[in-house]
Amino acid sequence: MVDGGTSDTPPNPGARLTGPSARRLMVCALVVLVLDQVSKQYMLDWIFATPQVYPMLPFVNLVPVWNPGISFGMLADGGLVARIGLTCLAFAVAGWFFWNSHSFDKWQNIAAGLITGGAIGNAIDRLRFGKVVDFIDVYVQTWHWPAFNVADAAISVGAMFWIYSILFGQERDNT
Repeated sequence: MVDGGTSDTPPNPGARLTGPSARRLMVCALVVLVLDQVSKQYMLDWIFATPQVYPMLPFVNLVPVWNPGISFGMLADGGLVARIGLTCLAFAVAGWFFWNSHSFDKWQNIAAGLITGGAIGNAIDRLRFGKVVDFIDVYVQTWHWPAFNVADAAISVGAMFWIYSILFGQERDNT
C-alpha cells in the first residue's frame, strides 16, 4: 500500500508530501543537512581561518578546500551558469524524491533522504559562497582521494543504498 491511498489509486498531493515515506525521507535529509552545515561552519572557523593541514589518522587529514565544481572538481570552470544550474538541479532532485517518496521502499526513502540532504547542503554552499566547502582528505601514502565533506559522503552512501535497493530490493506493485 502506498502512503495516503490504496495500491489502486495514486495518493493525493497532501498525502504524497506528508505520509510516512515523505516523513522518513525528510528526517534523513534534515539530519544530513544539519550535520553538513554544522561541520562546514566549524571547519570554516577552524581550518579555513588559518589554512593548514590537520592530520587526524594515518590516512585522514582535515584540509581547507574550496570546490567551485561538483564531485572531483568537475565543472569548476562553469562559472555562474554552472553554479545556478547545479543549485536548481539539487532542488529539482529533492522535489522529485519527495513527490515520489510514496512509491519508494524503506531503503529507497533513506537513500533519497541522504541524497537530498547532501545535495541541498552543497547547494546552500553554492548560494552562500559560490563554491562548496570541502575538508576531508583520505589518502594512502601519496595517493589522495579528492577532498569531500559530509554532504558528499551522504550522497555517495545514498547512491549506494539506492543501487542496492534496485538490484536486490523487492519489486513494488504501485499500478
